[in-house]
Amino acid sequence: MAFLYSGSTVISFAEYMDVQDRDQRLFEANEGLTEDVVETLLVRSTERILSLLRGTDWWIDYYITRSTNTTFQSAADVPALDPDKIIERRNDFTDLCVYYTLFNYILPKIANFGAEDDAERKKMGYYQEKYNFLFAELIGAGDWYDFSGTGVVTSDEKQPGVYNLRRIR
Repeated sequence: MAFLYSGSTVISFAEYMDVQDRDQRLFEANEGLTEDVVETLLVRSTERILSLLRGTDWWIDYYITRSTNTTFQSAADVPALDPDKIIERRNDFTDLCVYYTLFNYILPKIANFGAEDDAERKKMGYYQEKYNFLFAELIGAGDWYDFSGTGVVTSDEKQPGVYNLRRIR
């Protein structure tokens, strides 16, 4: 489990082998799931996860309480998280990215939405549930971001939060 870098910048929380290790049979049955295809989806998933984290009340409160910038006019002024500052719980972020990629991008491409009992549809629900649980756990812990950039998450940088799932119909 490793983050994928472009130079010294994190571009993905997971790599091809992480997804393949999670569901090997999926790759055996679908030859089109090449390394290039999957890693492109992982990069996209990482961007989405960072965007979803940015929109949480936890991140907005966390950033505002630690920032020296006092000119915030709205939550939209709060910048995105820097993935290079995610120091702790990196394996959890890898899992989060794999789950998101599977339920949101890979499995919908191969699922048979005409069959109610399709295995891929069931897997989508399974991975979405795992993603939601882990996302909430990471927000609840709040112990993984190195705001100061020192390379260590100090106790004053840890801020447990609360994340409530919102059902959209």
